[in-house]
Amino acid sequence: MMKVLSDSWRFAHGAPLFTAQLRSQPADFHVVENLGWDLSGDGEHDYLWVEKEGNNTEWVAQRLAQFAGVPEKDIGFAGMKDRHAITQQWFSVPRWNKPDWGVFEEEGVRILRVSRHLRKLKRGAHDTNSFKIVLRYAEPINEPAVTERIERIRTLGVPNYYGEQRFGRGGSNISLADAWAKGKRLSRNKRSIAISTVRSYIFNETLSARVEADTWNRIVQGDKANLDGSGSVFSVPEIDAALAERCLQMDVHPAVDLVGEGSNVEPAHWQAALDKARVAPDQRALRLRVQNLEYLFEEGALTLSFTLGRGAFATSVLRELCRWS
Repeated sequence: MMKVLSDSWRFAHGAPLFTAQLRSQPADFHVVENLGWDLSGDGEHDYLWVEKEGNNTEWVAQRLAQFAGVPEKDIGFAGMKDRHAITQQWFSVPRWNKPDWGVFEEEGVRILRVSRHLRKLKRGAHDTNSFKIVLRYAEPINEPAVTERIERIRTLGVPNYYGEQRFGRGGSNISLADAWAKGKRLSRNKRSIAISTVRSYIFNETLSARVEADTWNRIVQGDKANLDGSGSVFSVPEIDAALAERCLQMDVHPAVDLVGEGSNVEPAHWQAALDKARVAPDQRALRLRVQNLEYLFEEGALTLSFTLGRGAFATSVLRELCRWS
């Protein structure tokens, strides 16, 4: 009923400038998770710094649980990382059976470091993710125009869209979400995907309208404010000159609600399902600051390096620059 494509929502900085190949090989998409806090060095949980290639995060968690002889639900990780990539991230594993991680073997998985900590690693407990992405292209590109676009992204940020991967291959998760909203019984995992899809789709629609109105990067009446680099969101009783300047400097960003119980969502059966599931509303920033943005042109390729806060999608940066296959 609804299509989700890379250009389904409005662009802030103009149409994509070229077409590229993305993830033509795993090494072209590299992600490093940054916790942003120190491990205690002791405690009942092993913390594993894992490099994986060609595997998703949940699959790695399953293998770690099997090796350690613990339930999969007791494996901790901060965030889901791309399958078709080389990624480095932390996992926590209870030390109940004192596993010897030096003999762990699994294709596409390497344990680079072992430490310890007092508590299980929780979802969303990391600070940022750093990306190094190679965009390969067959046709020559206008390097000065691409450079200018990159500088705009560096200075102004990008709309904080949920990436199209949130909506499944070809938007399949939209159909799943609609079936759930119409009463189809789902497993806990698929129900979670359905709820997330509804909220993400509505958010992207709202953000696209703000991009069209040229208000995605400034706080307007009714918005909340998100403090850059944190999950802190606060109400804005008055939009004064000081707050407007802080927003201009990207110290704060406009934020709106992620829909839930008591929202006013169309279609109506989506709202009814959110109400029935008692989904608590949340907030998300409309704008995304792209940190440490660097670039390098080579023969037939552009390499981008940048850092994003947790919950942000690298594809939301890339879409402002190019289309990909």
